[in-house]
Amino acid sequence: MSNSKKLEWQSKPLSDNERLKSESNFLRGTILEDLENPLTGGFTGDNFQLIRFHGMYEQDDRDIRAERLEAKLEPLKFMLLRCRLPGGIIKPYQWIEIDKFAREHTHYQSIRLTNRQTFQYHGVPKGKLQPMHRLLHSIGLDSIATAADMNRNVLCTSNPIESELHQQAYEFAKKISEHLLPRSRGYLDVWIDGQKIESSDDLLAQEEEPILGKTFLPRKFKTAVAIPPLNDVDVYGNDMNFIAIQDEQGQLCGFNVLVGGGLSFEHGNTKTYPNISLELGYVPLDKTLAAAEAVIKTQRDFGNRHDRKNARTRYTIQNMTLDGFREEVEKHMGSAFEPIRPFKFTERGDRIGWVKGIDNQWHLTCFIESGRITDQADKPLMTGMLEIAKVHKGDFRITANQNIIIANVAEEDKAHIESLARQYGLIRPDVTKQREYSMSCVSFPTCPLAMAEAERALPDFITEIDKLMAKHQLSDEYIITRITGCPNGCGRAMLAEIGLVGKAVGRYNLHIGGDRAGLRIPRLYKENITLDEIVLTLDTLIGRWATERQADEAFGDFVIRTGIVVPVVDAAVDFWDSRKVIPLARQ
Repeated sequence: MSNSKKLEWQSKPLSDNERLKSESNFLRGTILEDLENPLTGGFTGDNFQLIRFHGMYEQDDRDIRAERLEAKLEPLKFMLLRCRLPGGIIKPYQWIEIDKFAREHTHYQSIRLTNRQTFQYHGVPKGKLQPMHRLLHSIGLDSIATAADMNRNVLCTSNPIESELHQQAYEFAKKISEHLLPRSRGYLDVWIDGQKIESSDDLLAQEEEPILGKTFLPRKFKTAVAIPPLNDVDVYGNDMNFIAIQDEQGQLCGFNVLVGGGLSFEHGNTKTYPNISLELGYVPLDKTLAAAEAVIKTQRDFGNRHDRKNARTRYTIQNMTLDGFREEVEKHMGSAFEPIRPFKFTERGDRIGWVKGIDNQWHLTCFIESGRITDQADKPLMTGMLEIAKVHKGDFRITANQNIIIANVAEEDKAHIESLARQYGLIRPDVTKQREYSMSCVSFPTCPLAMAEAERALPDFITEIDKLMAKHQLSDEYIITRITGCPNGCGRAMLAEIGLVGKAVGRYNLHIGGDRAGLRIPRLYKENITLDEIVLTLDTLIGRWATERQADEAFGDFVIRTGIVVPVVDAAVDFWDSRKVIPLARQ
């Protein structure tokens, strides 16, 4: 493979983001000056992008945007902050402080659990940003590299049953996260010390980025650690994945490494597509960090820095071939991969309710719809979590499905924890299995990329699906269902059996045919239709599933077997091939 082929994009102009990173003084920019600017609630120039490297996005309340513009006011600008929390584990004392800040200083007075196993603040005014970061720093947390062109929050299977193996895998998730962080002190200088550092030759000499490079990665990068057979972190949707392999004694002995997953695409742009991860090979434990670093360096060196829409790892692999990518990774790693060890994923989702681990500790997984922890009249979830944090002796685990586990509860404390959870609506008898297996992104009113509702549309939409399941005598069944407000992939709709992708206000593309284990991209079935039209369509499809399915056949497998849609086999080639869909009227 020729070098010109591998670096084809280098003959083209770099994207402006590359200039921005190069001139940022290792991500400091002029953020400190912007913090003192009283004329706007947001950030100006390059700083609008640079704050993302510090784990923040500028947003505004889109529900009142037109009203404010009519009154000749700036949109109500504020920031989203995403914490770095590898594996999603957080201590009760940390939760208490996080809750306090959310109540006192955020516009929405809520804590949002994300499907990347961390929490977000929404609605932080610019004047509260430094106090927020200093609070996180004081309790051992930060938001470094949770957005922008770096390795983001590292996921890890929550697995509350096999506690010893989970702890081993979790330790590697933390090590990978720390190893791949930027070395620059820019975050500390801006947010913790408030110290302005001018760019100079001395500074540039001191602040090298040996892994990420001066201009960091070409695009965002996502990593997960998973313990089969539970694929609760959707490993096939991440740029880099480590699949835990056990020895004969049940101890962690190494990882299978998978690369090239990603779920974003752009409506109408056939050069973009979602894709599942591909197998590189197996590494023993002592090679794990070297493998992670080598994958990052290969993506750093060969990822497209001209076209950001084709800059994720899957496109790099498409350009280099998987064998070519593996060859470069092995060069950086200084050793070859061993053959993939056998593994199998059989299910996704979280085990809602109580489970007992092998260490005799109890773990309570609470369902949190769309991850939104706030106080409502009938569901004071935020107060409930605070009251539990005050007495809980274990820890909390945020899951990759937007739920929370009250983990490591001793037998003598179990009844009290359950009583509090029921009192505040964290345990609810009205949550169906279908609702438990449904998820959405944030979307309106805060996400600037949103094209259609997601989080606010999910509850009523799932109620309609529950009615269909009852109508067709399937109330004990479920279909993995996800709604995302745009095609950027935050709701992981492209690994669902039923995936709704926002196209315009009130309108969605309907994809069907993913599987329960999370190994298959769903096919576009109907385009640009309303939620009511989707419910009517699903009524027919679920009805057929109820009467024609084979024993224990999941919905996604059924629509593939019966030819309602053809499976996406090679997304780079056939994701956009709508000719492979058999119209419902002809069936």
